[in-house]
Amino acid sequence: MLVLFETAAGYAIFKVLDESKLQQVDSLYKEFETPEKANKVLKLKHFEKFQDTTEALAAATALVEGKIGKSLKKVLKKVVAKEAHEQLAISDAKLGGVIKEKLDLSCVHSPAVAELMRCIRGQMESLITGLPPREISAMSLGLAHSLSRYKLKFSPDKVDTMIVQAISLLDDLDKELNNYIMRCREWYGWHFPELGKIITDNLAYCKTVNKIGDRTNVAGSDLSDILPEEIEAEVKLAAEISMGTEVSEQDIGNIRHLCDQVIEISDYRIQLYDYLKNRMMAIAPNLTVMVGELVGARLISHAGSLLNLAKHPASTVQILGAEKALFRALKTRKDTPKYGLIYHASLVGQTTAKNKGKISRMLAAKASLAIRYDALGEDTNAEMGVENRAKLEARLRQLEEKGIRRISGTGKAMAKADKYQHKSEVKMYDPSGDSTIPSTSKKRKFEEVEEEEEAEEPVTPVVKLKKPKKESVAEEKKKKKKKKKAKEEEEDDD
Repeated sequence: MLVLFETAAGYAIFKVLDESKLQQVDSLYKEFETPEKANKVLKLKHFEKFQDTTEALAAATALVEGKIGKSLKKVLKKVVAKEAHEQLAISDAKLGGVIKEKLDLSCVHSPAVAELMRCIRGQMESLITGLPPREISAMSLGLAHSLSRYKLKFSPDKVDTMIVQAISLLDDLDKELNNYIMRCREWYGWHFPELGKIITDNLAYCKTVNKIGDRTNVAGSDLSDILPEEIEAEVKLAAEISMGTEVSEQDIGNIRHLCDQVIEISDYRIQLYDYLKNRMMAIAPNLTVMVGELVGARLISHAGSLLNLAKHPASTVQILGAEKALFRALKTRKDTPKYGLIYHASLVGQTTAKNKGKISRMLAAKASLAIRYDALGEDTNAEMGVENRAKLEARLRQLEEKGIRRISGTGKAMAKADKYQHKSEVKMYDPSGDSTIPSTSKKRKFEEVEEEEEAEEPVTPVVKLKKPKKESVAEEKKKKKKKKKAKEEEEDDD
């Protein structure tokens, strides 16, 4: 068996002298305790040294990506191909698959091989002759610096930085545009106040102001490329009867310059949004499908990078951006927020207020899976995001229909009740059909009986009894005084 061992100085090919020792994985380290013991197990067959740091960097980069570099291909053809019947022990299973596919060499990767590589690394100085320890350490340090610099140069985090900067700039542009447009409307409103109410679109307003300048020029200006015909006619009519004040040419010049700035910033904003959209689809396609470009970019910006965002659980992704409200709720012992930045996603926006919490929780769970797939997966397609979004939309429809069904009642339950309900009409026996004597109707009999009763009972007139009137308090007092006087007179007579 041959062993391929990679070092910072070059590639080493070893020949295993005693393969039976590899079967005892747990005790293999004992065979490499001293250089003498190690040389009894392994023997150096060939060592291909790197010419410079550039070649070492190219070889290390190829190994990291699981590819065969030029120097490795040269060594394998030169040494291993001569003994094609021998198996080649390697430390990376992915690299072994590539070697087997391209060079048709049988490769081995097992726990025993991994332990063997560790033992070789411990006795590398004694096994590889002709390389002083100081030279090996210097080469390792140089290669580590070069590889770190290369990874930093071509790292996906650099793209994360571009997304973070782009979304921050987009927010800044929106704020500046709002300030500029407010200033423009207020400034030009002194001269032509009616225009602001007629044209509601900010960009169209600035383009119109830039084209007409003074309101007296509206009649001779053609605004068909900016405004529809109806609005253009309305603007021309309003300009004739405008109540605005007169301004100088210098004032109009400054207002036009401000309008130019607004138009340029609006055009740049459109361009920046397209750039951000393309970047998001390149680095995080599944997250973009789930929550949209802007919300996805804001989540990445808030976390710092896509890799940091992938480390967050779904519960954190759900309330990311609402930290202030969360800690305030925990401090005051009230309900914690149900959503943060994810609230602006289209799936949450199209839901009723009752189901927003449920959908945001489900969306955060699926979005966290999509983030991890984008950050740590090797595929760059958005199939997973599309599939999860379809599931969420189906769940959303189910929740909405559930609410409607509760209000109206289910049609199936009604159908079952109609199907199994037994409806029978109970008919009473009519004995009047048995007699041949002609009988009067029940109504006639009832009326006759009532007349007889009225004739027998004498009518007594209803006399209403008059209620004794309550005597007032003053009258009662007078009567008491009279009684007292009468008693006193009787006593005097006695």
